[in-house]
Amino acid sequence: MSLEACAGLVERGDPDRFLATMAAPVPARRVLFPLYAFNIEVSRAPWLTEEPMIAEMRLQWWRDVLEEIRSGARVRSHEVATPLAEVLDAEAVAVLDRLVAARRWEVYRDPFEDQAAFDAYLEETGAGLVWAAGRALGAEAAAEPVLREQGWAAALARYLQAVPDLEARGRIPLVDGRAEAVAELARRGLARLAEARGARGMVPVAARAALFAGWQAETILRQATEAPGLVAAGGLGLSEFAKRARLAWVSATGRW
Repeated sequence: MSLEACAGLVERGDPDRFLATMAAPVPARRVLFPLYAFNIEVSRAPWLTEEPMIAEMRLQWWRDVLEEIRSGARVRSHEVATPLAEVLDAEAVAVLDRLVAARRWEVYRDPFEDQAAFDAYLEETGAGLVWAAGRALGAEAAAEPVLREQGWAAALARYLQAVPDLEARGRIPLVDGRAEAVAELARRGLARLAEARGARGMVPVAARAALFAGWQAETILRQATEAPGLVAAGGLGLSEFAKRARLAWVSATGRW
């Protein structure tokens, strides 16, 4: 039932990741759904309250769960925490703990200090999640750079789509919002995606489902490169038909 609860949470809270997970082999879904449900719970924690202290407490709750998993202590009963404990090792726990810590940026209204801070945010959140998922699916350390590069690019694509919402919530999402700077940022994402693809053979077949969630990244980043004004306008993305066709191809070929 906990796994079903995780799947339902992902379906409601992150429909694109839900579709990507349903395109994965059944054994992979048992790993990915708890991880993605955890990601939803953590990512929405800063937005459930206007009180920073309460938001911090919500994030700390998940750090405490991860510490219970790491230490081998009895993990508190929870529809996401329970199945999550079954798929993580100590290294993945450390990665996810940094993910939770990085989400503290969303609690406050301060902009990123500089581009390096923005890059680190994507590294700890999006890239970290993909590496944790790949590791839980059997990837070893040699595959980490590939998983992280693709995860960073995919996280950037999703982040650019979220820019209008972040601005509406009073955040300053980009270090430099000028069109030329946005286009350059998207080009960096495409370069990292290309680098990951060049070494895709390092990722074992069983772990490639961890990369499926980035199936739209290239198209979105190309849109942002060619028409950066689409970022602020909320115009990035694929049609439903194009999304499903692309995902079907990724699922059938394993090539992302």
